[in-house]
Amino acid sequence: MSAQQQFFEALLDPGQAPPAGLSAWNASDPATRFAVYRNNVLVSLIDALADSYPVTQELVGEEFFRAMARLFVRAEPPRSPLLAFYGEALAGFIERFPPAASLPYLADVARLEMLRVRAYHAADAGQLPAGAIAQALADAETLPDLRVGLHPALRLLRSPYAVVSLWAAHQGIAEISAVDPYQPENALLLRPHLDVELIRLDPGAGAFVAHLLNGETLGSSVEQVSLAHGDFDLGGILALLIRARAITSITTAREEHR
Repeated sequence: MSAQQQFFEALLDPGQAPPAGLSAWNASDPATRFAVYRNNVLVSLIDALADSYPVTQELVGEEFFRAMARLFVRAEPPRSPLLAFYGEALAGFIERFPPAASLPYLADVARLEMLRVRAYHAADAGQLPAGAIAQALADAETLPDLRVGLHPALRLLRSPYAVVSLWAAHQGIAEISAVDPYQPENALLLRPHLDVELIRLDPGAGAFVAHLLNGETLGSSVEQVSLAHGDFDLGGILALLIRARAITSITTAREEHR
């Protein structure tokens, strides 16, 4: 093991002794200074998690969250210098964390919050003009074979829990006492401008967007969703995607094979 790796592992494990060969410029105790540095690094990483997961923290309280985050940092140290995305594994950690078992929806709330971070930092892409979209959708012959390309910032979370309502309640948009966390919700995240927007979709619309994200054709997507959801409103979800500037391309099978 390299000296750098030894230093890194000792930094996140208080049970390990400081690496050999440390010295301090002012002749103070290297072990004491290393302990201070270790604590500062740990606190900084916990603070980074709290910044990315504010609603998750509010649901369990700061003390619980920071204690859980401390264990997470030691189990899942950063593997990239980009701390904006640090903690993507937190939702899975929460699912396996026995003290959080009484809040089964907590992991999906964490997933939603990381999706917001990902949507905010996603690449930009040009919107397909509304006229071009209308022209493509007006051709009945090619309509079933169309593939709809969606903006890189678009994210979808289909959850068995009321993740959108829980998030909204902690923004002051809704009353937390009125939220039944065990109601399934579909969360659509969009970034039409500089800020990320979170929209709750009905089950049919959520399934439709999921099919598009999987690269399925418009015809196949509509057919599958309509069979499962008799009230599916194709016009409504397409209008939402157009308003949100979320459609970046529409292609046909013929164009894909050129």
